[in-house]
Amino acid sequence: MSTVTTGRPKQNREAIFLFLPALLPILLFSVYPLLRGLALGFTNARAGLHVDTHFIGFGNFSKLLHNDLFWSSFKIGLIWTLSVTILQFVAALGLALLLNTNIRFRGVARTLALIPWAMPPVVVAIMWRLLLHPTNGPVNEILQNLHLTDHPINFLGDFSTALPAVIVVGIWVGMPMTTVTLLAGLQGIDRTLYEAAAVDGASAWRQFWNITLPQLRTVIVAITSLDMIWNFNSFGLVYVLTAGGPGGKTMLPMLFAYNEAFRYGNFGMAAAMGDVMVVIIIVFLAFYLRNRLRSEA
Repeated sequence: MSTVTTGRPKQNREAIFLFLPALLPILLFSVYPLLRGLALGFTNARAGLHVDTHFIGFGNFSKLLHNDLFWSSFKIGLIWTLSVTILQFVAALGLALLLNTNIRFRGVARTLALIPWAMPPVVVAIMWRLLLHPTNGPVNEILQNLHLTDHPINFLGDFSTALPAVIVVGIWVGMPMTTVTLLAGLQGIDRTLYEAAAVDGASAWRQFWNITLPQLRTVIVAITSLDMIWNFNSFGLVYVLTAGGPGGKTMLPMLFAYNEAFRYGNFGMAAAMGDVMVVIIIVFLAFYLRNRLRSEA
C-alpha cells in the first residue's frame, strides 16, 4: 500500500514534465496573448512608437455602447453566424444521409466532399471571387445562358447580394466538416433500430424523425455549437471576399475590430471589441458544455 502511495507523486511529476512541452506553447502563444488583449481593452493604447498608454477603465466599453457602426457590424455578424450555421447544418445533414447509403462510388464521393474543408480560406475566397466576377465569372455566364438574368450581377459588390453571396460561400466552406461529423454519428446508430421500425411499418420519414434525429442529438448539439463559434470568429474568408464592403454590408465584428486596430491605430478600442466578442464566445461555450454534460449524464 505504501509503495503505491509513494509511487503516485513520482508518476505525477513525470506526467507534468511530459506535459510541459505541449503546455508551454499554449501558454505562450494562446493564453498570454488572450490575457494581454483582454487587459488592453481597458487602456487607451494606440499605434506608434513611444506612445504613452494609460488605464482608462471602462472608457472604451462606454464608447462602444454608443457606437452605431459597431452594433451594426454585430447585427451583421449574428445574421452571418445564424444563417451559415443553420443552412450549413441542413445541407450537411442531407449530404451525410446520402453518403450513408449504398450509392455507387461512395468512397470517392466522401473524399470529394472533404475538398472545401482541405482548402485554405484565402484560396477559397480567391476562387469564389473569380467564380462570381460580374463580367468574366462562370456563374454569371451560366445564369445568362439559362436566361435567368439579362445582365451581369455584381454578387460581391452590390448592396443587396453581397451578404447572401458571402453566406453561400461560408456554407460551402464549412459544410464538409459538419458532414463528416454527422456521417460518423449516423454510422454509430444501431441498424437493428431501423429494422425493428420497418417491421412495425414505420415510414422512412418516421424513422428519420423518431430514430435518426434522437440518436444524433449529442452530435448535432456539439457540431452546431462549434460551428457557431467558428462562424462568429470568421475573418480571412470574408476579408478576402469583400473586406467588409460594399458600404459595410458584410462588415463582421472581427473585420470591424481589425480595421479599428490596423487601419486607424486604436488598439485599445479594438481590444475592447475583442473583449465583447470573447464574452459572447464564452456564452456559446457554456451552452455547448452544458448540453454535453446533460447528454452524458
